[in-house]
Amino acid sequence: MPIHPRESDPAVPDPAAPAPEGAVRPPRGDLPRSGRPAGAGPDTDEEPGPDAAGGPAPSEDEHTAELKELEDRWRRALADLDNLRKRHVRELERERMVERSRTAAAFLPVVDNLELALTHAGSDPGAIVEGVRAVRDQAVNVLELLGYPRHAETGVAFAPARHEVVGVVQDPEAPPGTVVEVLRPGYGDGERQLRPAAVTVAKRE
Repeated sequence: MPIHPRESDPAVPDPAAPAPEGAVRPPRGDLPRSGRPAGAGPDTDEEPGPDAAGGPAPSEDEHTAELKELEDRWRRALADLDNLRKRHVRELERERMVERSRTAAAFLPVVDNLELALTHAGSDPGAIVEGVRAVRDQAVNVLELLGYPRHAETGVAFAPARHEVVGVVQDPEAPPGTVVEVLRPGYGDGERQLRPAAVTVAKRE
């Protein structure tokens, strides 16, 4: 007797076979590799930005306070510089006054001796010459002590830095280019020269 398959046993579908058109596939059993839930976005290794991890950005009031502090420091620095400049001007003027007083005090004995010579000029007119010469030597000594030595030498070679030529003479006894006569003495040397000596120089052949 032939055996027919039972109509109540449905055929088991082949998972490798394509699904019929319009059929819904069952969900697959494999899970995501990273364990991230579905729809969580792309899987990246980027670190969170500073704004996400740190606090809020500085507010406008904080920027204004910093600018005000910098402006105050700048104004204080300008004020300190101006005070330093004024103090330097005052100290320089004070030093000038001290130097002028020192120089004037050094010449007071010269003035006293001149007055003394004039006082005795009436009783002994011949003594006035010696008195004036002594006062002149005293004044020259004061200038030398202040750093301005006198230059009135004759017979020395002409030096443009120390002499000012006011005349040229023919002098057979003087070598050419030497100082024959000093008409006005010079004082000081180099950068501390008050004035050069006015001289006449022997004429060159």
